[in-house]
Amino acid sequence: MKNHKQTIGIWGEDLARSYLEEKGYEIVARNVRTTHGEIDIIANKDGLMVFVEVKTRTSHFFAYPEASVTQRKQTHMLLAAEAYLNQHPECSDSWQFDVIAIEGKPGGNAQIEHFENVLG
Repeated sequence: MKNHKQTIGIWGEDLARSYLEEKGYEIVARNVRTTHGEIDIIANKDGLMVFVEVKTRTSHFFAYPEASVTQRKQTHMLLAAEAYLNQHPECSDSWQFDVIAIEGKPGGNAQIEHFENVLG
């Protein structure tokens, strides 16, 4: 049985997947686990490999969803992507990190913000 936080997270990742597909991204994988953490979505668009971190919140009362992508989280994202790329040498040499921030609740309207190429 999933708790509230897990339910919101799954809902947000499903929304992010749909959003990306509507924008022409091909979803390569979801919820990829590495020794450095999980990659929520791996997508491809025009030969560019995109590692996507999805952050979902029901409100921004405490902070906006994207605020939880701290420097420490960014380091884990980079290490997880490197681990994935080492295991998949067939992947493109061109890649970037995106964050999709979602605010809302299942059954209601959601606000989606797409931050591209967040690690430079």
